[in-house]
Amino acid sequence: MKKTLFAMAAIVGLTVTACSSDDSNSIKNDSTFELKVDDLQGDIKDGIVTLDPSKTYTLTGGLVVKSGATLVIPAGTIIKTSPTALETSLYIAVERNAKININGTAAKPVVMTSGKASPAESNWGGLIICGNAKVNTGDNGTSEVGGLSYGGTDNLDSSGNITFLKIMYTGSKFTAEKEYNGISFFGVGSGTEVSNIYAFESGDDGIEFFGGAVNPSNLVIINSYDDSLDFADGWQGTATNVYIKGITKAGVEGSNNQKNPADALPMTAGKIVNISIVKGDDKFKADEKAINYKEGGGKQTYTNLFVAADMPIALCKLSTDAGVVANLAAGNFIITNYTFGAQITTLDGPKLSGTTNAATGAGAGASLPSWADWTK
Repeated sequence: MKKTLFAMAAIVGLTVTACSSDDSNSIKNDSTFELKVDDLQGDIKDGIVTLDPSKTYTLTGGLVVKSGATLVIPAGTIIKTSPTALETSLYIAVERNAKININGTAAKPVVMTSGKASPAESNWGGLIICGNAKVNTGDNGTSEVGGLSYGGTDNLDSSGNITFLKIMYTGSKFTAEKEYNGISFFGVGSGTEVSNIYAFESGDDGIEFFGGAVNPSNLVIINSYDDSLDFADGWQGTATNVYIKGITKAGVEGSNNQKNPADALPMTAGKIVNISIVKGDDKFKADEKAINYKEGGGKQTYTNLFVAADMPIALCKLSTDAGVVANLAAGNFIITNYTFGAQITTLDGPKLSGTTNAATGAGAGASLPSWADWTK
């Protein structure tokens, strides 16, 4: 009997030990990358690296997820940049055939932010993701910042997932022509799941898509010092629920191709569904209007668009290149169901249809929609 009881106790002990072991090792890393909480930088060359949400990481240089590797960032994780490092040296990048899984929740978003005592726009680079989807600049482009290859033929490609991410004080500058955005998507495919992003105080664009076919949803872009939402180079995606406020240049800048505006294929075919565009306080001028349709423009469709009463009197800025002229004539710039502030009286450019003065944009007109309450 004693032997039986001892055996049973041993089994129970093993079970408890096994459970405890599983709990203590819930954060698993099978990579050769040396993960340092106070010195987060370098190349993740293999395996899976998972950050610990109970710790605050200091980004001290470029962190690059190399082809074949995966970076997992659990809900509640905070990454702050070094307050003393060169601002253009601070970024997180994901190569083609690598993955990043940002697994935030509304209650516990992932936070990437400045580590300076008084944070401001351009304190660090931002997040760069490269994929294998189609772009009209070629199958092997090089990202404007980070120097990573992107593009290919697989519009279904997956670079992982991003959900409930706050990314703040980004957009550091090498030159006036070479700048980071809050998040840059280079040839990212539709297999990449992107939802619930809060991009705040970017020194350049808030979020930009260079080709690809990713379909983001629930984007909040506040205080961008270039364009708020930007897409180009044959982007084929649909962005659903977009709230923009604090606009320096354009609320949305959409183009086909800078060097070959009229003929580059695949032609940009961007769709924006449920969008509010609000200029913000007096330091923001929105001097390239609610929508800047440029460099061929491509096919652009906006549905349920709200443009606030503080925006300029002209709805759009239109370039005069042959591609833009042809696409406007073909009716490829369409806005369906809209509400414009009473002062917006110059409506040249898009083909307008559907209801007027009933569109709620991202959900609450000029006010932050309820789906974005987690950003407060």
